[in-house]
Amino acid sequence: MSGLVLKLGPRERVLINGAVIENGDRRSRLSIMTPNANILRLRDAIHPEEARTPVRRVCYAAQLVLTGDTDPEEARQNLLRRIEELSRVLMDSDSRSLLAQATEALLTDQHYKCLKALRALIPREDRLLAAAK
Repeated sequence: MSGLVLKLGPRERVLINGAVIENGDRRSRLSIMTPNANILRLRDAIHPEEARTPVRRVCYAAQLVLTGDTDPEEARQNLLRRIEELSRVLMDSDSRSLLAQATEALLTDQHYKCLKALRALIPREDRLLAAAK
């Protein structure tokens, strides 16, 4: 069996191709068989007021592509520019690897993988900002 498997907790919501789907009272498992479906767990979503740091702003921009609020072609150049800006600041090898993964995913229209790689940078950014205070 191929495709994405979503394991949902009770009452968990997920956005699939623009439709919000809420799970029932029990845990469940869904197999998404359609390739390139746009999927976002709403518990993982970044709300606009939370997009106050450079990494979170880039994540939010990538998320808008998944939710269908931004055209992928229009967003690509903006996201590539923002990822490049992050690469000038986050220079350690782990961050560089995640930024390279995000770039590759973006260039191959794998927007969820792009968002996933970018989200992995949030804890690092949080530590850097806390150390700067």
